[in-house]
Amino acid sequence: MVRQRFRSIFVSDVHLGLRDCQAGYLLDFLRSTTCERLYLVGDILDIENMQKTPYWHARHGEVVAEILAIAARGTRVTYIPGNHDAALRRFAGQRFGGIEVALNAVHVGADGRRYRVSHGDEFDSGHSAPAWLVRLGDALQGVVCGANRRINALLRRLGLRYRPLSIALKLRIAAARRFIGDFQQRVASDARAHGFDGHICGHIHCGRIEDHAGVLYINDGDWVEHCTALVEHHDGALELLHWTERQLRLGLAGAALAEPEALPAAA
Repeated sequence: MVRQRFRSIFVSDVHLGLRDCQAGYLLDFLRSTTCERLYLVGDILDIENMQKTPYWHARHGEVVAEILAIAARGTRVTYIPGNHDAALRRFAGQRFGGIEVALNAVHVGADGRRYRVSHGDEFDSGHSAPAWLVRLGDALQGVVCGANRRINALLRRLGLRYRPLSIALKLRIAAARRFIGDFQQRVASDARAHGFDGHICGHIHCGRIEDHAGVLYINDGDWVEHCTALVEHHDGALELLHWTERQLRLGLAGAALAEPEALPAAA
């Protein structure tokens, strides 16, 4: 198999240990690509969920093994814990199996642009909703993800491709659109204030590449609902990819998010 080669790959919100994790698609993506730098941008392990409801699928272990193998082959791997694997933040500055743990990072692109990389949950601070509304949102998220998992299991049995149904639902809810828009503005404003060309994050399960008055807001998405990753080419160009039975290019750095475009077959 010929792997697609990238300079850097950014993956977040895998949620290993959660039933809704799309580990099979991620495993295929990791085995179909190679890179010099791999950033794991938080919520790779869902420690928070496993403490409540212990769950682990064999595919989840295969993902961990593949990441360790990627590090062993010489790729520089940086793990930035998020809010669901926050217990790992106490290991910042240490290395395990060739994987560096960090609270955040600065990525310098091949074109010289500087990006701050963090999970993104720090931008929730000071903007939190009432506790009851947060609990309601978490419950609704669980219902949406559960429905997404069951419907796609049915589609697979029918021989049909995966469909990220939850993003269509979220973007039809005004409150969800406002939350996403406000989050993007906070992240972009912070990048501008600290002199970065952009900010790469995850957290809200909504992959996006947008230019905010010259500063790039980049969200690499997730592997629970939408199966997306951010890749950097060797010329510094950034692309947001969707990876299931069908691989799509969802966005380009510096360009508005366009209609999904099918990726060319690997050479």
